[in-house]
Amino acid sequence: MWQVGFLCGIGLWIVISSILNLTMKLRSLTQPWVSSLVVSGTPTILLIQKYHHGSLDVFFSGLSCVVSVPFYTAFLPLLFWSGHSKLARQMTLLMAFCDYLGNSVKEVVSAPRPSCPPVRRVTATKDEKENAMEYGMPSSHTLNTVCLSGYLLHYVIMYTQSTDSSMLFSGFAMVCLFVGLIGLGRICLGMHCLADIIGGLAFGLAILAFWLTVHEHIDNFVVSGQNVMTFWAALSFLLLFAYPTPENPTPSFEYHTSFTGVAFGIVSGVQQTYHLFHHENVARIFTPQLTLRAFAGRMLVGISTILLVKFCTKALAKWNLPIVANTLGIPIKSTSYIPALIMEIPITASNSSETLDEVKQSGYLQKLFVFSPQASFDVDTGIRFLQYAAIAWSVVDLVPYLFSLLRL
Repeated sequence: MWQVGFLCGIGLWIVISSILNLTMKLRSLTQPWVSSLVVSGTPTILLIQKYHHGSLDVFFSGLSCVVSVPFYTAFLPLLFWSGHSKLARQMTLLMAFCDYLGNSVKEVVSAPRPSCPPVRRVTATKDEKENAMEYGMPSSHTLNTVCLSGYLLHYVIMYTQSTDSSMLFSGFAMVCLFVGLIGLGRICLGMHCLADIIGGLAFGLAILAFWLTVHEHIDNFVVSGQNVMTFWAALSFLLLFAYPTPENPTPSFEYHTSFTGVAFGIVSGVQQTYHLFHHENVARIFTPQLTLRAFAGRMLVGISTILLVKFCTKALAKWNLPIVANTLGIPIKSTSYIPALIMEIPITASNSSETLDEVKQSGYLQKLFVFSPQASFDVDTGIRFLQYAAIAWSVVDLVPYLFSLLRL
C-alpha cells in the first residue's frame, strides 16, 4: 500500500504542477534574485582569477574530472567488483538522487553562469564544455562531492568501527579540504560564483543528512523487499515526467535519464542476485580470496563486457522501440539517434526563434506529452534509458556471473 501511495503521490504532483505551471512561478520568484547574486559575485571571481597560473588550471581541471559524472560512471563498477557491493549500490543510488534533485533545482531557477567575458572560463575537456551548457545554481560538483565523500567517510567509519578521535578528525578534515578545493576550483575555472558554491554546499549537506536517515531502509528494500522491480520500474517512468522544463535547453535531462536508467539496472540486478554475488560475505579486494591479480582479471573481463552490452543494447533499442511505438500507435520522433525520425521543420524569419525553441525542447519527455495528444514521444529518451539500465544490470548480474564461470 505504501508503494501505491508513493507512486500516486508523484503522479498527482506531476498533474498539479503542470496545471498550476509551478516551474514558471518558482522561476519568476527565484531567478531575478539568484541572477543578481551571480552578477554581484563577478568581482570576487575576477579577484581570485588574478592569481591564476597554468599549473593551477591543470590541477583544478583534473580535480573537476575526478568528481565528474564520467568518473563516477567508471569508478562505481570497480567498487562493485571489489566486493564492497553495499557501498557501491548506496553511492550509485545517492548519485542518481543528487543528480535528479540538483539538476531539477538548476532547471527551475535557470540562473546563468558567470558572464564570460569578463570572467575567464576554462573548459579543457568535453565534459566541462557540456557542464558549461547547464545552468549554475547550485554547483553540481560541490553538491555531489559533499554527498558522496561524506557518505564514503560514514561508510568507512561504520565498516572499520573506528573510535579513534584522531582518525575521525583526520577523515573529516580530508573531506572538508577536498570539498573546499572543489569549490575553489569551480570559481578559479570560471564555472561558478561564490553563491553557486554555497548553494551546492548547503543543498548537499541537506541531502546527505536526509540520506543517512533513510539509506538502511532503502538498502533493505532493494535486497529483500516485495515488488521491488515493479515499483522501481514505475518510479523510473514517473521520474522521467517529474522533471522541470528549463528556460533554455540544457544537457541536464539527458544526465537525469541516464542515471535513472542506471539506478533501475542496479536495483533490478542486485535484487535478483543478492544472495549469489552481493551479500556481505563475498570476497573483498586485498584479501586472499580476491588478490590484485584476480581483480585485474575482473576489470579486463568486466569492462569489455559492459562495452559490448552498451553497443548491443543501443543498437537493439534503436531498432525495437520505433517498431513497438508504431504498433501501439504512439507518435514518435528522434533528436539525434534515428536520422529518419528527426523532425525537419521549415524555419522562416518570422518564426525562427519560436520554432527553434520548439525543436530544442522536443528532446525532453515533459508533462506536455501527458496532456496533449498531439505531442510526440522522443524515442531517444527510451533508448538512453534502456541502454544505461542494461549497462548497470550487466555490472551487477551478467559480469559477476562471468566471474564465477572464470573462477575470478
